[in-house]
Amino acid sequence: MATKEPETKPETGKAPAGPTVKFDDTGITNAYANVCNVSSSREEVVLVFGMNNAWERDASEVRVKLNSRIILSPFAAKRLSLLLDNVVKQYEARFGTMDVGAIQAAAERSAGK
Repeated sequence: MATKEPETKPETGKAPAGPTVKFDDTGITNAYANVCNVSSSREEVVLVFGMNNAWERDASEVRVKLNSRIILSPFAAKRLSLLLDNVVKQYEARFGTMDVGAIQAAAERSAGK
């Protein structure tokens, strides 16, 4: 995401001082997810994360253990979308383009769709 340079004050020629942001991660927990589902309403966007532990490709049922739910305002979701888009572009610039369509097609073939 492009960042906007702070506007300078004409009388001082300096950028106005903004608040300093410090992140407190003392109670943070880590979770790995290989599944994400998104739903929304007018007031919120809900992200649900979980783990698919189905190692058998021929399973008739796949159980996904959900472990995290994040509820965002639509504005926060838009900012997250822009940030994620930027991160993916940087990743692909370093490591090459990811063809998500090919991954989805392979998953559907293995599921017998």
